[in-house]
Amino acid sequence: MSSILTNNGAMVALQTLKSINGNLATTQAEISTGKSVASAKDNAAVWAISKTMEADVKGFKGISDSLNLGESTVAVARQAAETVTDLLTEVKGKIVAAQEENVDRDKIQVDIDALRDQISAVVGAAQFNGLNLIDNTNFEAGTGSVNVLASLDRSATGVAASDINVAKQDLGTSASSIAATGGTYTEGTGADQVTLNATTTGSMDLGTNGIAPTAGTGYAIRVVGVGTLTGLNTTGANTQAGMATTEIKFVARDGDTMDDVAAGLEASFNQYLAEEGIDAATLSVSRNGDTLSFAGGTDGTNTIQLSFDTVVADATTGAGTTIGGRLEALSDIDVTTQSGVDTALTSIEGLIQTAIDSASSFGSVQGRIETQTDFISGLTDALKSGIGTLVDADMEEASARLQALQVQQQLGVQALSIANQAPQSLLSLFR
Repeated sequence: MSSILTNNGAMVALQTLKSINGNLATTQAEISTGKSVASAKDNAAVWAISKTMEADVKGFKGISDSLNLGESTVAVARQAAETVTDLLTEVKGKIVAAQEENVDRDKIQVDIDALRDQISAVVGAAQFNGLNLIDNTNFEAGTGSVNVLASLDRSATGVAASDINVAKQDLGTSASSIAATGGTYTEGTGADQVTLNATTTGSMDLGTNGIAPTAGTGYAIRVVGVGTLTGLNTTGANTQAGMATTEIKFVARDGDTMDDVAAGLEASFNQYLAEEGIDAATLSVSRNGDTLSFAGGTDGTNTIQLSFDTVVADATTGAGTTIGGRLEALSDIDVTTQSGVDTALTSIEGLIQTAIDSASSFGSVQGRIETQTDFISGLTDALKSGIGTLVDADMEEASARLQALQVQQQLGVQALSIANQAPQSLLSLFR
């Protein structure tokens, strides 16, 4: 049946042409934008995934900048620590030269003092953007380490930032001290005291009995009772003022553990014994973790007592203690006398090892940061490639489809024109 009111052929041709035009518009949009998914209406799921990944890429760009800054900061600290190691090695050479009696030890001491001043200058200048990683004398909690933003970790519960922690080292030469007043003093009692004679030993478990280290907490081992041991004298009353007079002390830095405290007191104790000319057969100290063990201590029948005391500095003002550098013993080196030369050779070995450990620590962290930087760079490229796979248009396919749709459009116009002419044939029936 033919009708002049309803032209089914024209309607089909029109719908086909609309579809072709729609596909042609989509293809032209892909060619114009270069994306097959340019907005959420194109493919909501794929668009959402791509936007999340694009946000991660933006975040990783910031992480890359953070890693570059952190690497530069650590590199400066590592270089400074290596320089300090070289300077301390020179100091050792001077000390060895001073072992010969027929030398001008005063001149050698002048050279050592100059090298010490140079070490102080290196430590002071070893900062990057205002941050110095080889100076750790701040009383504020949390200043003993620096976090370098390293990654963004995405999980089902959200996104969390992960850091590379860089522990500060301290290669300063300033002296630590415990003041006669200020802070909170605690006298060693019970397990914090040991009694020694020629046949007994004693130990102190600092981790059990000591106050947990915070920046500025002072620790000391005082000789509170003494027999007739030559060179060993009592070190003051059972007060903070008495504690301040002892040479066997350690003031904690932020980030120190009780193992660090024990190591510091062991070194200080051995330094004191060396300065007083007391050999290991007479009195000795050794360390196992945070436990100090003592042996000997008398000329036969008499006994000595050691007390482990603490003073916690004021958290705001730092009153009660002064935090020194880990190379503070460098200021005590004096090669103008034979006894000083003998003591200096022992001291410099420990100082060199401290500098070597610091440089090694920074070197390890710098290597880790470099590895993370390379990983973040590769990960960012992989994410960008993944986003492109999801949303980028296949230009070869789009080009071929465009030409096909243009032909289809022309044929559709032709078909619609033919369909619109069909009612014209009905006129012949009325002639």
